[in-house]
Amino acid sequence: MTAWVAFWNILKKDMKNYYLKPPNISWGIVFPVAWTLMFFLKSQTQMDIKELLPGVMSLSILFGTTSMLAVTITFERKARSFDRLLLAPISLNLLMLAKTTGAIVFGIVNSLIPVLFASFVTNLSNIKWGLIAGSVFFISVTSTFLGLFIAVSVKEVFEAQTFSNFFRFPMIFLCGLFIPLTTLPIYIRPLSFMLPLTYGADILKYAINGKALMPIWLNFLVLFGFASALFIISVKNIKVKWIY
Repeated sequence: MTAWVAFWNILKKDMKNYYLKPPNISWGIVFPVAWTLMFFLKSQTQMDIKELLPGVMSLSILFGTTSMLAVTITFERKARSFDRLLLAPISLNLLMLAKTTGAIVFGIVNSLIPVLFASFVTNLSNIKWGLIAGSVFFISVTSTFLGLFIAVSVKEVFEAQTFSNFFRFPMIFLCGLFIPLTTLPIYIRPLSFMLPLTYGADILKYAINGKALMPIWLNFLVLFGFASALFIISVKNIKVKWIY
């Protein structure tokens, strides 16, 4: 019980102190709204919007979650307040889950921004909401743990944001968000399957447009594998670089 009280208080502190900081507002909120409007205003038909929706949702989650971790983890490490958190009566794994849960929730909320805009101009009644919920959750988790991995690897907030872009911007073109994977050069496609967003976006495409490149169960399995691996590696790096 004490551990979960500590979990909740850490989560509440992060949401109060960090989530409305300028870098988070620009990268995590304004940027997703801006590109949602840009893509949707450019679209001429309802079909165009439904085709774009999976990619825009995926990017909204990706930029929102990674921006969160770049601020919360990196800033607390630099200010040495993270060291005090290590004294909390919880395990390191649960501590890091507390530090990342807020970003996961933020990513899920960010995914609703494109859906909200799309609902005004197209009919979304025939899409598979259960699969969308599952995909949004797993994209948020994997993107958050990717942000955790990046934040643990740097010392400054601006370094975390820059390093994040090293992963984020290639994903726009390599994960099949707007450019089908089948149209990519064959020597580039292996890179696409090394990125977790490829699998989350594939589920969203099936849920919204009935199109999928891979079996849905395989997409979920790979996302779970990515999330587990990124979390384990990040916690191990924290132990090696920050504790021992």
